[in-house]
Amino acid sequence: MEAVRLRIVVPDDAPPALRGSPAEGALQALGDLEVHDTLPPDPPALVQRLRGAQVVVNIRASTRFTAPVLEACPGLRHIAVFGTGVDNVDLEACRRLGIAVSHTPGYAAESVAELTLALLLAVANRVVGHDRLVREGRWGERRYRVQLAGKTLGVVGLGPIGARVALLGKALGMRVVGWTFHPSPQRAQALGVEFLSLEDLFRQSDVVSIHLPLSPQTRGLIGRPLLALMKPTAILVNTARGPVVDEEALVEALAQGRIAGAGLDVFGVEPLPPTHPLCRLENVVLSPHTGALTAAAVEKGLEMVVENLRAWLQGTPLRRVV
Repeated sequence: MEAVRLRIVVPDDAPPALRGSPAEGALQALGDLEVHDTLPPDPPALVQRLRGAQVVVNIRASTRFTAPVLEACPGLRHIAVFGTGVDNVDLEACRRLGIAVSHTPGYAAESVAELTLALLLAVANRVVGHDRLVREGRWGERRYRVQLAGKTLGVVGLGPIGARVALLGKALGMRVVGWTFHPSPQRAQALGVEFLSLEDLFRQSDVVSIHLPLSPQTRGLIGRPLLALMKPTAILVNTARGPVVDEEALVEALAQGRIAGAGLDVFGVEPLPPTHPLCRLENVVLSPHTGALTAAAVEKGLEMVVENLRAWLQGTPLRRVV
């Protein structure tokens, strides 16, 4: 395969991540590289961009590789996803069509964990609201903040990001509990985390932080039954995927004061419409899906994409999902 000159297409480098990076030169050394600096407006446009490509480097999660799109690209052999989540790729169709899929797990663990902490601190300390009071000359309306030391942090999902968040929570002096699909005493000891049932975690936690990939198992997992178990003083933070949380149920809980606040970087529909009910709530801090948006994370993730493709070309697949 190394002797074959590949056609490598990046259909969605918008806003630019690959352009001008060391990874761009590395990909050019592997094949004929074509980079599009706009998002494909629809599936036919995506298919047109992929015409004749053996390799696709997928930069943006909003680009969806559905079965019809994949079936219209008979030469496609590898989708190299820049990111941890692969919920935008029809994996079953890839298996059927013989298309390899690789990803870059953990590339932004530090970056996402730090944003998680930033959102938590912003909500607990009323940073946005107090900033507005100062700017509007309403100093006397300031309100109590929440001290996190001594409180309980519940981490849902303990992969690289969740594990990092657990470490940051402990650094704040918080008790950290966790839930994962695959608990074990060894993992609990290694992380210094007490594993609980999902229900007990939501009952006991003063902060719940979500770090699950989106899958059929996790879609809507955090819904009304679990939100109803939270303390009225509790905060929910989601920097994973929007659909993991039932957004309608969360809006209700926030609007009715059944939980104290939320810090959200991800949403069911992105970009979040400014008319969305979340935008009208004072007890929410919103971020435009920037968890992995640091120069360090982007450089590391693109480097991993190149590593994945090189390994695939050498017949020693690395970080393959399919």
